[in-house]
Amino acid sequence: MRLWTIHPRHLDTKGLLALWREGLLAQSVLQGRTRGYRNHPQLLRFKSSPDPAGSVAGYLRVVYGEAVERGYSFSEGKIGESGFAGRIRCTRGQLLYEWGHLKNKLRLRDPRRYAEAESLEEPTAHPLFEIFEGGIEDWEVVGGPA
Repeated sequence: MRLWTIHPRHLDTKGLLALWREGLLAQSVLQGRTRGYRNHPQLLRFKSSPDPAGSVAGYLRVVYGEAVERGYSFSEGKIGESGFAGRIRCTRGQLLYEWGHLKNKLRLRDPRRYAEAESLEEPTAHPLFEIFEGGIEDWEVVGGPA
């Protein structure tokens, strides 16, 4: 499971589709509708928010918006209710770690997006996240699977 700190506009088609699927799984976990993945490290920052299910629903709304902009037909009805209006803090080190990870994927899967990524020093963050200085987050499995 990878719930990117990076804005979904930077993802290729395969990455955006996977993010949607994994975001919906995360939503199910945080709503208590599934028993698997309950302790997945990618969920810790959502669990630390005042409204875990609402924060992941807000996250998914941005993913949905990117999909619509690209002409994909994701089902908005799958996104739960969200009254969460806050932001979740995340380190710049985490954002940049994910940026390197994504660029490695893009190098293999989407040369055009990779060239665009290479021209940027730093990606835009998903708007749910408030970026502050710091290293890679403690919950990140460095060098682990995406």
